[in-house]
Amino acid sequence: MANPKKAQQNTILDIAEALKLSPATISRALSGHPYVKEKTKNDVLKMAAQLGYRRNKMASGLRSNKTHTIGLIVPRISMFFHAEVITTIQNGLHKYGYNLIICQSNDSLDMEKELAEILLSSRVDALIAACTLHTIDFSHFDKLLQNGTPVVFYDRVPLNEQNAAIIKGDDFRGGYIATTHLIETGCKRIAHISGPLTSNLYQDRSSGFQQAMEQHKLPVNKNWVFHQELTHTNAREAMRKMFEGAVTPDGIFTDNDTSAIAALEFAREKGINVPGNLKIIGYSNDPRTSIITPSITTIEQFPEEVGEKIVETLMDLLKSGGNNVDERIQPITIPVQLIRRMTT
Repeated sequence: MANPKKAQQNTILDIAEALKLSPATISRALSGHPYVKEKTKNDVLKMAAQLGYRRNKMASGLRSNKTHTIGLIVPRISMFFHAEVITTIQNGLHKYGYNLIICQSNDSLDMEKELAEILLSSRVDALIAACTLHTIDFSHFDKLLQNGTPVVFYDRVPLNEQNAAIIKGDDFRGGYIATTHLIETGCKRIAHISGPLTSNLYQDRSSGFQQAMEQHKLPVNKNWVFHQELTHTNAREAMRKMFEGAVTPDGIFTDNDTSAIAALEFAREKGINVPGNLKIIGYSNDPRTSIITPSITTIEQFPEEVGEKIVETLMDLLKSGGNNVDERIQPITIPVQLIRRMTT
C-alpha cells in the first residue's frame, strides 16, 4: 500500500486568501493584537482551526528574538527537593506563557557544561540552574550572561559574586538549629554526616554545626565528621565506622534525609534504641521521613516557596530586558524550619 500523502501545512497566506484579508492582519489577529477587531480575530481563529493551521513558534521566536522557553539544569530530577521546585517553576512559568526545558546533569560537571551550551544554542530566554557538587568554576554560564540571557542560580549556587540572581536556603541556620536541637534533647557526642565542601550547601550546614557545638562547649570528634556524597551506601559505611569503637555517638545530624534513613536502618539492625540511645535528624523533609518508623526529625526547606521566588525573580529580570543584576537585587535567602518527629 502506498504511503498516505503528507498533510499540507497551511500558512498565514492560506488563511489570508480564504478570508480576503492581508497577511499582516492575519498575523496580528493570531498574535492577539489589541488593534484588531474581535470579530476579525474570531474569524481568523475559526479559519485557522478549519484549515489546520499551526503557528511555527520557532520561526516566530527567531523573528522576535524571543522563544518563550526557559532552560533548567538540575543535578537529579529524582531528588525530592528539586522535583518539588521543578513542579512549582513549571506551573508558575506556564501562567506567564513560558515553556520549560528540564535538563539533568547527573551531578556531572562535564554534562552541566554541555547542557549550558545546548540551551544557549536553543536560544532560551533565560536559564535556571542548580549546579553540581563539583562546580567551582562557573564560567561556562558566562556565554549566556554575555548574550543578554538572564541566569538564576538556586540551591547549589556560586560561592563568589556572580552577575546573576541567586536564591538559596538558609543552610547555615539549618545546620545550627539541627545541631542545637540535638544538644537541647540531651546529646553530648554528636556526629555529622555532610556533603563535599566544594558545595555551598555543605559549607554552610557544616559551619552551622560547628557554631552550635562551640557555643555549647561540646567537642567535635573529627572521626565522626564525614564529607562525602550523601548516598545510602556511604551513610551506612559512616555509621559502621562510628559504631565499631567503645565510645559511640548519641546524636547524628545528616545533611540529607537519605542519610538519616540509612542511619536509622543501621541503628535498628544493631539493636540501638532510637531515640533512647541515639537521636537522628536529617535535612529536606522528604516525605519518606514522615512515614518511616520511627518518623525522622528533619529540616524543612520549603521547595514551593523557592520555586515561587525563582519565577518571580525571573519575570522581573525578563521584564527589565536584560541580564544585569543591579545593585538593588541581593541574593535571596529562603528560611528553614525544624520539623520535630520521633527520632529526637
